[in-house]
Amino acid sequence: MRLSRYFMPTLREAPADAQIVSHQLMLRAGLIRQEAAGIYAWLPLGLKVLKKIEQIVREEMNRAGAVEILMPTLQLADLWRESGRYDDYGEEMLRIKDRHERDLLYGPTAEEVVTDIFRSYVKSYKDLPKNLYNIQWKFRDERRPRFGVMRGREFLMKDAYSFDIDEAAARRAYNRMFLAYLNIYSRLGLKAIPVRADTGPIGGDLSHEFIILAETGESQVFAHRDLVEMGAPGPDIDWDGDLQPLVEKRTTLYAASDEMHDEAAYGALPEDKRMTARGIEVGHIFYFGEKYSAPMGAKVTGPDGKDVAVQMGSYGVGVSRLVGAIIEASHDDGGIIWPDSVAPFGAAVLNLRAGDAGCDATCEAAYKALSEAGIDPLYDDRDDRPGAKFAATDLVGIPWQLIVGPKGVAEGVVELKRRGTGERQTLSLDAAIKAITG
Repeated sequence: MRLSRYFMPTLREAPADAQIVSHQLMLRAGLIRQEAAGIYAWLPLGLKVLKKIEQIVREEMNRAGAVEILMPTLQLADLWRESGRYDDYGEEMLRIKDRHERDLLYGPTAEEVVTDIFRSYVKSYKDLPKNLYNIQWKFRDERRPRFGVMRGREFLMKDAYSFDIDEAAARRAYNRMFLAYLNIYSRLGLKAIPVRADTGPIGGDLSHEFIILAETGESQVFAHRDLVEMGAPGPDIDWDGDLQPLVEKRTTLYAASDEMHDEAAYGALPEDKRMTARGIEVGHIFYFGEKYSAPMGAKVTGPDGKDVAVQMGSYGVGVSRLVGAIIEASHDDGGIIWPDSVAPFGAAVLNLRAGDAGCDATCEAAYKALSEAGIDPLYDDRDDRPGAKFAATDLVGIPWQLIVGPKGVAEGVVELKRRGTGERQTLSLDAAIKAITG
């Protein structure tokens, strides 16, 4: 894409009401524009990042055996009355009446809708297990939306729902999602720690939040250092095998947010294994058994011929929240530092003297070579000061900067800068292209 034709409205300063780094940088870099309190338009750069995160989430859900569906944003109130949640949910639910006076709501979550879909089609244990997931916009009418996309009212979420014949099978589904989540965050360039979460009035012991480390995080995390340094399980998991050892390897080590912290258990760790840091929640998985299936009649016929309510779990990832979380975890004074996997463009070609024949020709050659290699470059072909081009490219966080100036062209070289480290190299154009493309 040529920047002269692109829409990338950057700002020198963030609005005064942007309180945290991710909100400030998303506004300054032209990723989003606020339309109302907690509601944002996603501009081209932000949308590209959002779609890349969404695709990584989708690929890992598919790999773990989940099946994608798309549920509506507007839901029938009667389904929520069946589950008993309609009156209990509170003022965060946006309730709506259509022209026929039917009660609807803008979905804050989708347990009722997916349970209704399941019960309409699945009648036998032979059709289990099932895991259906949905990447869709949700709405929660927060009293005080703040921190940009980190706590907005409208947000994009991946929510998956597992259906199983008994608790043992439900635990196997839970383990698949536990490990799939670790792979998601690893591919996003994030260090994620699974911490035990409160199961609330439902009870039980199967609930985990996934927290990424960031100095500006909202929660304090206490963890065993070995867990923090442990890598994701990776793509070569036998999803049909026994996953319990892989999960236990990560759940037997101490990890808790401040809400669930046990100072005595943490203090019992060897001193050199204790680690505390700030973190941001970016996912939550939960086994809740018959909470929705029993009141809504989501039953299957078991092997003994008797009907039984299915065991369910839910698994949420805040896709739009992750855009802000990545920025909180990866930025500097110059702006955003995107991981390669979600960067809006793979490389920037900076023409320091647009209109100069040599610079123009070298930039065109670089742009063509990077495009053909699938790098998706952004070519800054504007007639602007070099300093402004450097600042804008640093601000939006493109991983590689290929810099072309008249002096370098005369010497047959270009400059290559790696955004994350600041490292600069002077190379021939071919060598610079090879460094970017790997």
